[in-house]
Order: sequence, then C-alpha cells, then structure tokens
Amino acid sequence: MYGNDFSENASRSLACIFSVSGYELSEAEASLFRSSNPFGFILFERNCKNPEQVKKLTDSLKEVVGRDCPILIDQEGGRVQRLKPPHWRNYPPFRDFGDTYQDDPEKALSDLRFETLRLVEELVDVGVNVNCTPVLDLFFEGAHDIIGDRAFSDDVDVVSCLGTSVCRHHLSAGVTPIIKHIPGHGRALVDSHHDLPVVDIAYETLVQTDFVPFRELARSDVGRSVWAMTAHIVYSDIDAELPMSLSSDSIQRVIRNEIGFDGVVICDDLDMKALDPYGDVLQRATTALDAGCDLALYCHGDLQKMDLLASGLPTLSDEALRRLKQASQESVA
Repeated sequence: MYGNDFSENASRSLACIFSVSGYELSEAEASLFRSSNPFGFILFERNCKNPEQVKKLTDSLKEVVGRDCPILIDQEGGRVQRLKPPHWRNYPPFRDFGDTYQDDPEKALSDLRFETLRLVEELVDVGVNVNCTPVLDLFFEGAHDIIGDRAFSDDVDVVSCLGTSVCRHHLSAGVTPIIKHIPGHGRALVDSHHDLPVVDIAYETLVQTDFVPFRELARSDVGRSVWAMTAHIVYSDIDAELPMSLSSDSIQRVIRNEIGFDGVVICDDLDMKALDPYGDVLQRATTALDAGCDLALYCHGDLQKMDLLASGLPTLSDEALRRLKQASQESVA
C-alpha cells in the first residue's frame, strides 16, 4: 500500500502519474520529478530487468519525491505482465479462472487466491504498491481481442465475484488494486491504443450488463479502497462527442451516480491513439481532470511531454485528496 503520508508534500503533488524511460532514473528525469512532484509513477516492461534493479528504481522514485508515493504497474497475468520469467513467475489469464468457476466455483476462488497472493508478493518485494488489475470488463464474442481472455467471463456474476476476490487479496497483502476499464471496455470493436472505439448500445442495456461488475464492486466492503481506471470509449447513448475519460457528464452520471463508485478515478494512458482528436497531451490531461478524473496517467516516458504536463497541470484537487485519504484509511481499517 502506498504510504499514509498526506503531508503538505503529498497534498501539493501534481495530479498525474508519470513514467520512466529505462531501467534507472536519469539525471534529467530525477530533476523534473523533484521539481514537479507528481503524485506517483507507473512501470512497464522497459523498466523491469530483474528484482534487484526494479527495487532500486522504485526506491529512487520514492526518494526523489520524498515520500512513499504510489508505484503502479500492470501485472494482470496472461498477456499483460510487466514482470516476466525468468525472474518472475508466469501467471494464467483471468479467463482460466472464469472457465473453472462454471464447473467448480470453490476451486476457482481457491486457485485465484493462490495465484493472486503469489503475484502480489512479487510486487511488494520490488516496491510496487498499486496494481492496475483486475479487469472487470465483460467478454463479448466478436469484439476486439484487446480484452479477450483478460476478461473473466461473459457472465456478470462470475466477473463480479472473481474481480472482488482479486481486490480483497491485493488489499490484504498491502497493494492497492485498480479496477478497469470503467464502465466497460468489453464491447469495443477496435483497440483504444490505436483507434477510438464507439459503442452504440442503449444506456439501459449497459446498466444491466457492462456496468454490473463495477457497480457490485463499488457496493462491496472494498469499494472505497480501490481505484478505477476509465475507458477511452465513446458510448453514443451517454455522450456522443467525448470518450468517457474526458466527459464530465459521463463521469458524473455513470461512474459516480449510476455505478456509485466514490473511489479514486484515474484516466487510462493519455498518449493512446483514441485521444488523438482531443488535443495535445496537456490538453487531454486537463480535460480529463476537469471532467472529474482524480488523476491523469502518462505512460510513455517522454521527458518533453512530462515537462509539458508539469508546466500546466494542477495539484491534487480537494476531492481527489479526500478520496485518496479515504482509500488509504479504509484499506487498513
């Protein structure tokens, strides 16, 4: 778990998660991070050589901002693992647990607990305290395979049960989970890394299907301890002009009201091609924060773009700070 340090340093931090270009912090990166004070950082495969190197990197990131800041990673299992063999274990995709659940729910939950705790143990060992998982998107036949076997199932009850279990085990081991991609990426016909998906489904249908796992998690005992990552998707029956990450009406109406999620909301990566029509990286980040995201996320390690973000983004809002404190306090209650 990222530290309970909400001193002036943390409270006045930039409302953004930054990234690193390589295996170690460069002098230029250290200088920018020290002066701009981003709230946290995210790691990718380009940053992960072996356990000793990753631990040294996470220590240096925390040192440069002067606190036990959030260090994020995407370590789901299956296709999405930043920490890979031979230095780290290989983990099955979520679909395997969903398939097992259909025949033997107890075995699925037991297997999932075992694998989740092993995975989280490896994160803690290298200083990572926030994991961008679990995927609560539903599987839809014929949709783009960017989700595919990353989804537990096409059954809302299976996804809700297994996703909540993943969150509980992360929190019990001291790592904050980020549910994604709220309010549901499963229907997308294109990959938002490369194109802007548009979902033309009636709102009431989404309420009864895609939103359900997120709503059930929000209502659970861990609902205010987790973070949520938005989907860069236009839902035409919600906001036909803006993707969820940039739409204030959508975030308030769907994430906060319909789903009832009162936790920390972070947008998906600002540099994904889905956001190309919406200005440069600073314009996108500003719009996301103005729309109601608590944190912006920049993943590509480009120093110039992070410098631009540092020059124009605000510090954490009062509401973001409230949610972050709430998550931190409830996770250790």
